[in-house]
Amino acid sequence: MSTTPPRIALTKDLSISRIVCGLWQVADIEKNGTVIDPGKGADVLQAYARDGFDTFDMADHYGSAELITGRLLSRFQNGQRPVAFTKWCPEPGSMTADVVRRGVEERLTRLGVDKVDLLQFHWWSFEHPAWLDALHEMQRLREEGLIGALGLTNFDAGHLALALADGIEIASNQVSFSLVDRRAAGALSKLCAESGVKLLAYGTLCGGFLSEKWLGQPEPTSIADWSRSKYKRFIDTAGGWEGFQGILGAAQTIASRHGVSISNVASRWVLEHDAVAATIVGARIGENEHRGDNLNVFSFALDEEDHAALNAAFARTQPIPGDCGDEYRKPPFLTASGDLSHHLDAIPSIYTAQPVPGRPGRSRVSSGSIWEPIAGYSRAVRVGDRILVSGTTATHGTNRCVAPGDAGAQATYILDKIAASISALGGKMEDVVRTRIYLRDASQWEPVSRAHGRAFASVLPANTLIEAGNLVGDYEVEIEAEAICD
Repeated sequence: MSTTPPRIALTKDLSISRIVCGLWQVADIEKNGTVIDPGKGADVLQAYARDGFDTFDMADHYGSAELITGRLLSRFQNGQRPVAFTKWCPEPGSMTADVVRRGVEERLTRLGVDKVDLLQFHWWSFEHPAWLDALHEMQRLREEGLIGALGLTNFDAGHLALALADGIEIASNQVSFSLVDRRAAGALSKLCAESGVKLLAYGTLCGGFLSEKWLGQPEPTSIADWSRSKYKRFIDTAGGWEGFQGILGAAQTIASRHGVSISNVASRWVLEHDAVAATIVGARIGENEHRGDNLNVFSFALDEEDHAALNAAFARTQPIPGDCGDEYRKPPFLTASGDLSHHLDAIPSIYTAQPVPGRPGRSRVSSGSIWEPIAGYSRAVRVGDRILVSGTTATHGTNRCVAPGDAGAQATYILDKIAASISALGGKMEDVVRTRIYLRDASQWEPVSRAHGRAFASVLPANTLIEAGNLVGDYEVEIEAEAICD
């Protein structure tokens, strides 16, 4: 067996370890005001790098993780240095060129580098469309040389497809992926196979729950650290402690057959998915270092009997609802706190409801489209408990067509726009009772219908879909909606 983790080419210019050291635990250690000394933290990371674990992942909100990694990188002025990923997770708002540049330059400054090896972008609500502006600006900064590769984090399949269709060159998408949370094995992996985007899997060990330590143990009643608090919510959502013990038991049987640990089995199961480039394993500064055990992941392979045992255990649990990243965008919020209070105060609406003069009980919103004042209409109108949303196209800003030629991607964008309109008027997508879809080409019914299904799978409104022939402009699809807020 190799004494260092194998490597994989994330892009033609970026080679990474298949086990990435995640530094989210820095924020946990520092949450009570204790700040890790950057030099001592860098000493710990240097030991990891010396053993071949030379790829580190962090984010703008992981305490001083960027500063610690920057101190480490400064020790490699000559020759090949460790690889550093970070994330930019701005609060929703206008993503002008200046805002994006400041966000990227702050990452460069904290890491002490001229170029971020991989900069990953997270967005809190797709109802706010400025995420596309941010990605286009980040792509320009990549062309300028400030970013080596551009990645996403916590993007579902529909919005990854939309970003690609709108011309963004994406190298990776970092998502939760484990024996407990298997969402990434579905539509997201299929899209990755088609597009060449690679997944970086976090949460693979569920904050340490996927280990011998928890096999046969009673369900914990209190949890001190953020990581386990978060993944206990995943376990609860997947059917609870009993189902989780079934997964642990199956993994233990497999681990015994191969002479490895439960954690090795958990990581191996994720790594054997073709879409996955690497798993991210927490590197807790100064404790819980398991580099030797982590290497055992590459000493065996899962066979048909192993997969059958795991599939039987999966069948006794419930799938985590929705797609990757939904845990940050809609209830139930599968975060340490059970909401977004650790991350941001509020998510602003892109639209503002205005009362209709002289018509009590009636309000409306405008999207700022150049056509609304010309044609004399509103994006949406609320009368009493009814919200009526005008025919909506994939128009970004004042007049740009998003994802030209891709009906499915346009439908995803349109449905976000409809959701934002309804939300601004005090409703939600669960209130929608009717939608109408107009297609330029009826042969594109399936990708549009799948986008509609992602938005309304649990709502099931009345729906009409027709071929309308040539739509105005370069649009492939137009959708209107009606909601009743009862």
